[in-house]
Amino acid sequence: MAVWVWPESQSFRDDGHLGGIPSSWRGTCVEGEKFDPATACNRKLIGARYYLAGFESEVGPLNTSGGAEYRSPRDRVGHGTHTASTAVGAVSPNASYAGGLGRGVARGGAPWSRLAVYKVCWFKDLTGRCSDADILAAFDDALRDGVHVISASLGSTPPLMPLFMTSTEIGAFHAMQLGVPAVFSAGNDGPDASMVQNVSPWVITVAASTIDRRFPTVITLGNNVSLVGESFNVNDMKMRLVESGSVFADGSCSFDQLTNGSRAAASGKIVLCFSTTTASSGVAALAVYAAAGAGLIFAETISRRSTQDNFLPTVHVDLRQGTRILDYIRGSSRPPTVRFSPSRTLVGKSPAPTVAYFSSRGPSSISPHILKPDVTAPGVNILAAWPPMSSPTVIPLDKRSVTWNFDSGTSMSCPHVSGIVAVVRAVHPTWSPAAIKSALMTTAYMYDDTSDVMLAGGTLKAADAFDVGAGHVDPLRALDPGLVYDAGARDHVLFLCGLGYTRYQIRQMVLPSPSLDTSCGGEGGGAAPPPEYDLNYPAIVLPRLNATVTVKRTVTNVGPRRDAVYRAAVVSPHGARAAVWPPALAFSPYRDTASYYVTVAPAKLSRGRYDFGEIVWSDGYHRVRTPLVVRVTTMPDTDTGVDVAAARAMDTPTSTQLQDS
Repeated sequence: MAVWVWPESQSFRDDGHLGGIPSSWRGTCVEGEKFDPATACNRKLIGARYYLAGFESEVGPLNTSGGAEYRSPRDRVGHGTHTASTAVGAVSPNASYAGGLGRGVARGGAPWSRLAVYKVCWFKDLTGRCSDADILAAFDDALRDGVHVISASLGSTPPLMPLFMTSTEIGAFHAMQLGVPAVFSAGNDGPDASMVQNVSPWVITVAASTIDRRFPTVITLGNNVSLVGESFNVNDMKMRLVESGSVFADGSCSFDQLTNGSRAAASGKIVLCFSTTTASSGVAALAVYAAAGAGLIFAETISRRSTQDNFLPTVHVDLRQGTRILDYIRGSSRPPTVRFSPSRTLVGKSPAPTVAYFSSRGPSSISPHILKPDVTAPGVNILAAWPPMSSPTVIPLDKRSVTWNFDSGTSMSCPHVSGIVAVVRAVHPTWSPAAIKSALMTTAYMYDDTSDVMLAGGTLKAADAFDVGAGHVDPLRALDPGLVYDAGARDHVLFLCGLGYTRYQIRQMVLPSPSLDTSCGGEGGGAAPPPEYDLNYPAIVLPRLNATVTVKRTVTNVGPRRDAVYRAAVVSPHGARAAVWPPALAFSPYRDTASYYVTVAPAKLSRGRYDFGEIVWSDGYHRVRTPLVVRVTTMPDTDTGVDVAAARAMDTPTSTQLQDS
């Protein structure tokens, strides 16, 4: 979904190992500008459609002049080719960025899967624009065509619309009803809290994290001091060096601070800029280019330092290194100089993974009872296929051409998980989307390659469930999770009821089906709908814990031992007491499901801070981990003293009350 594609990429070649197109496939390849189905599609790329009606009704006619876009499924910006090859790209030896960086064998997460693309976003004003009408039309076609997994690297920045008014959530609900998992990106608005997008419980929402590959670049100052930064620099270059204060009026590397003397100060030189005064290295590179500069050193906080490709040679350093360079410039008795050596590829760099600083964080701004994101996956400096007609940065000034490119974002982590989902579904074709999501979440891990808790980029703190969801995906363990949490369309309807949506609003979301009850409890004097936290989700979040709450969960044994016995271990969040009953679950060939109850009580006075624990079920081989997140709110926000009633309640046994919400 949203996928543009460059069909000539070797990631989408028909290498003869796939066999015939499945008879269940009902899709087609649609002809369009510079896209001939006879040559573009094959047994790997088996479907391609594009959708323009909504876009053109909202934005106006598509501009295709000068190759600005293609009125077809063909990729203009690289995003779709990159994400599609990450998910299902064929095994491609000798893949690398310019200069041989990252050289190796490239392959998608599910390299033997087939690909169908549905182009719903269009390149305008240097970004992708997508219409809700086009998105829903694409979902409808994809489901009719017979896709098995939907991967959608798109979303909307908060404030979020209600679920029943969000095209992606509606389309994904339809997919869930038909047994098709939908995988979405979490967004790139981190590290602030509650910026996560695509938050419905029926989708898999993916955060972004790093891998253990770096691209160190030695920079040597004129005083022979060498520092190591990071970049995708492929050339050896030595030039004069100048600080941003000599080029820009207030020292911030931006267009509006250019002066009449900027070009004279920067011409042919490398400029040192700091993230403390400039939004990003991309912004700084454009400003330095406008001042006739030849290169950029960009100093940023260590928690956000990363490699970003710019059309202008750019080396990223941390603030400490940047300060040393600044001291050299200001203290040098000669005109300061700097040399950039070509970057190298270094694998095995610890710690990894860490959460990408830009990855959007939870809790959900629609329903904080549902943990979002769900999992994290690689999304920083991912090397994947790229259309040669698009430059690595897609900026018009950039005239370079590559067939493999590095890119970062939750758009890149999403297809990693989509590929894993395709493999899990192939191994377990009868599993529901909820069961597949559960397998990913309960087998995910929280630790990096130093056996310490992952760091959350942008903060330097240990990552928690709002950074990574249940943790980093583990593809092999997800194939054999032991237990899964399952949920169907009716369960999700009741969740929507718990959000307060009306029957009319719910009917706007669902595919009409005589077998699906869209009513809410409480209608006509019936029982009230269950609270949101009772959805059978592979995580428990209680955002307003002011009294004892009991939560029910049901698990299904999908492991090889039908008579397995699982025992629980509980780590209570700080400030709360959690207990599980029963403490053991026994399965048999005649009983593959079992329910358990988690009772959580506040154990501190608090106006509200999230704390994190977990419930782990194990049969001695499988480890089924369920995050437990609570926010104790035993003191009213307006109270200036101790809430005596709450204090007594924490020391006095109480009956179970469903008062979390």
